[in-house]
Amino acid sequence: MNLIQAIILAIIEGITEYLPISSTGHMIIGASFMGIADQAFTKIFEVNIQFGAIIAVIVLYWKRFFQTLDFYYKLFVAFIPAAVIGFLANDFIDSILENVWVVATSLLLGGVVLVFIDKLFEDKPQKEEANYKNSFIIGLFQCIAMIPGVSRSAATIIGGMFQGLSRKSAAEFSFFLAVPTMFAASGYKLLKGFKNGDLNFDQEQLMLLGVGNVVAFIVSIVAIKFFIGFLQKHGFKVFGYYRIALGLILLGLMWSGVDLKIV
Repeated sequence: MNLIQAIILAIIEGITEYLPISSTGHMIIGASFMGIADQAFTKIFEVNIQFGAIIAVIVLYWKRFFQTLDFYYKLFVAFIPAAVIGFLANDFIDSILENVWVVATSLLLGGVVLVFIDKLFEDKPQKEEANYKNSFIIGLFQCIAMIPGVSRSAATIIGGMFQGLSRKSAAEFSFFLAVPTMFAASGYKLLKGFKNGDLNFDQEQLMLLGVGNVVAFIVSIVAIKFFIGFLQKHGFKVFGYYRIALGLILLGLMWSGVDLKIV
């Protein structure tokens, strides 16, 4: 991986992490097209630059992180399902991360869901705060996003809306839940990469990780601000159409003989 490739992946991460279009899926696609998907450092890089995206949430919503302990208890309750399933199914998750067929299919099916999701909650009463039961169920929805291409953001926001939250409140809870979830995933990946010898923290790797996190941080701030405003005015339909189009393009490329599978 060179510097330009690192910046491109970080921009993809920043744009897609909090939009319901799957950051993992887009980075897999981007790395595959750039020919660096099979590099061990690329996979570590893709997870590690989530630190930049995490900091963006903390900076934008810093006041929320200085509220009552109840805020943190709810995040912990929501985090538990992903922590348990992620630990138990880590090897299986890593194996399907390497398959663009899974990404393309998930993008397509998830897009269909987003096209109709606004209609489903159109006239239902909404609340602005999740309770503990709501938080746990949103955490269960987050586990669906372990399938690449599903989108952690989409799964948790939809989970929040199923629990009666408004689109804005569901999106913000999704952002907050990303902090412990992505921090744990990034930290685990770094530790695993170091133990496996794929990460040695030499000058080049540190430079790429540093630049990647800074770029992801800046782009994430812009993306979050855009998404909240857009979501309140227009809903999910545009994101659904985008996912369907991208999923169909990928499936078409692979059916025509273009090998995008990451091995």
